[in-house]
Amino acid sequence: MNLMQKDLKMPKIALGTWAWGESKSANKVFGNSLTAKDLEPIFNRGMELGLNLWDTAAVYNDGDSEAILGKFVKGIDRDQVILSTKFTPQIADGTDKAVENMFDGSANRLNTNFVDIYWIHNNADVDKWTREIIPLAKEGKIKYIGVSNHNLEEIKRADEILHEAGFKISAVQNHFSILDRTSETSGIIDYCKENDISFFSYMVLEQGALSGKYDTKHPFPKDSERAQVYNDKLDKLEDLINGMREIAQKHNVDVAQIPTAWAVAKNTIPIIGATKVKHIEDAAEASEVKLTASEVAKLDELGNKTDVNTTRVWEQNM
Repeated sequence: MNLMQKDLKMPKIALGTWAWGESKSANKVFGNSLTAKDLEPIFNRGMELGLNLWDTAAVYNDGDSEAILGKFVKGIDRDQVILSTKFTPQIADGTDKAVENMFDGSANRLNTNFVDIYWIHNNADVDKWTREIIPLAKEGKIKYIGVSNHNLEEIKRADEILHEAGFKISAVQNHFSILDRTSETSGIIDYCKENDISFFSYMVLEQGALSGKYDTKHPFPKDSERAQVYNDKLDKLEDLINGMREIAQKHNVDVAQIPTAWAVAKNTIPIIGATKVKHIEDAAEASEVKLTASEVAKLDELGNKTDVNTTRVWEQNM
């Protein structure tokens, strides 16, 4: 038995929908509230530019993210879009069919009967949840299995369990940015390369802190969670941002495109949060920027010098 039931061509860039929705959690974290009407032009522009991999989760904004994405998916040929969503152990219903039930809820909201990439959202009880996702793969409900927020030992253990059933890990998704290279330094990215596993990097822009838009004079909205996490670090990011700006000028692109181009240069698939059409267009352009080895090394060096830790409460040290 082999999980590769259909030829899935991974784009250079994936688009994240974690900020989609009108729920209180979306407003708390991002300081915005986005409806389907607001987001439809964003979805359409992504599809126009060939950015057709959309990443979501049942837990994002209490299902709002999936439901909005599902409205757009319903109107197009299903084979034209790659859907990526997640099983989050912390919101499991406590029954013997917790994985199946959460999947069914996601599939219903997404207006689909299968999901291209289905992730185990974090490392809670790797043995238990890895085994319990296998029936979905056997039934053809999921085409590829991914794990997110797993360290190298946990990735290897999940892969071992899946291989015993005739499957494999096809994708890993971790926090990875110029400020957080732990998935690289721990050997995870090398393991993925050696085992034909796609590595998806999320928070490449550190929720906007590396976009060039924010600094000590222009901080994040004070009532948002991003302000609590990043505002007291903005002064430490100045040299990095200035270095990014110099590289951006050489390539004739915006500063916000450099962290994405860096992640592509690291052989990862960055997941870019999509809440504006410009985010989509920047992502598409960034995917074509070819950073030199010396530019990548310079960004690594500047990132290390910030001595800023951006590990979030839901993450572990890799």
